Amino acid sequence: MADRPLKVLLDGTPLLGSRTGIGRYTASLMEELASVSEVDTRAVAFTLRGWRKLRHALPHGVRARGIPAPARLLRRSWLKSQFPPIELFAGPTDVVHGTNFVLPGALRAAGVLTIHDLAFLDVPGELSPGNFELPQLVLRGAANADVICTPTEAVADSVAERLNIDREKIVVTPLGVDPVWFNARPPEKEDRARLGLPTEYLLFLGAPGPRKGLDWLAQAHAAAPDLPPLVFAGPGKFTVSDRSQHLGYVSDADLHTVVAGATALVLPSRDEGFGLPVLEAMACDVPVVCSDIPALREVAGDCAGLVPYEDVDALVEALRTAVSDPHAVATSAARRTRAATFTWRQCAERTVEAYRQAVATH
Repeated sequence: MADRPLKVLLDGTPLLGSRTGIGRYTASLMEELASVSEVDTRAVAFTLRGWRKLRHALPHGVRARGIPAPARLLRRSWLKSQFPPIELFAGPTDVVHGTNFVLPGALRAAGVLTIHDLAFLDVPGELSPGNFELPQLVLRGAANADVICTPTEAVADSVAERLNIDREKIVVTPLGVDPVWFNARPPEKEDRARLGLPTEYLLFLGAPGPRKGLDWLAQAHAAAPDLPPLVFAGPGKFTVSDRSQHLGYVSDADLHTVVAGATALVLPSRDEGFGLPVLEAMACDVPVVCSDIPALREVAGDCAGLVPYEDVDALVEALRTAVSDPHAVATSAARRTRAATFTWRQCAERTVEAYRQAVATH
């Protein structure tokens, strides 16, 4: 196998629809893998209606494979067996990579599974109806996988302990920051008017959900009328007040300028696997305030204001500090330097190591 590229098939389903963190991880990883000569990168989508759209969502050099079957039926089948094997639809492959918690069934391919976090185990009642089988699927996938990838050491340790997985089987593949973030600039007057952005604002970036700590953020914001307005950017439904607004899902170009123009970014999550917005904000020199949880501590280092989860007074104080003294926690150079240590090239290199480890141990 050393004399030919390693055939790798990734789950590209997260590329379809509005891209949240996992979609951006999958897209950026594929783009880097496509430039690695020792890997032949292909992608597959598990969806009945949208699988034909995958080829238009892939980076140049990545070939598409489709499975015209409902994802829910495939998941139920893979929960009990390896049937239908992925090779039946996509052809022979050396490695199949489940990028989004679920490891597809395979006949001969080695299996690599990315587990982004364990929130689904902590509060299973918060899962959507379509994901009620996710805990069992992840447990089965973790047991069957030759290698598990996680975005942080914090998640790796949790997976090893809580899923009873040998730590040697886990490879940490930290996410990266696109270089464009380091050149992002605040919106011009015309863009600010078009997007409806106030002159100063606190920014939450991402999709809503119980684990995102938005109720805590709302309490803190309401308790401090001196703070700038709160802006939410991301897909889904947000609860807004007379001092907050929801931009909805914005384009990449607008997203860069929205983040760069923020007075501070706030990520008050109860649980995170990585927290990519933290690094993206740091890259364009925006102060960050986030909850003091293992993954965010690991990613932010000493360059963000870390607050005990659900401590309203502490969150208010941290936000006030970020607004009044943007460099109280970290200098511009420190923030940018921290963000620059996380690259998608490094993520891809470590992922290729995971593929080779999986093939060697399969």
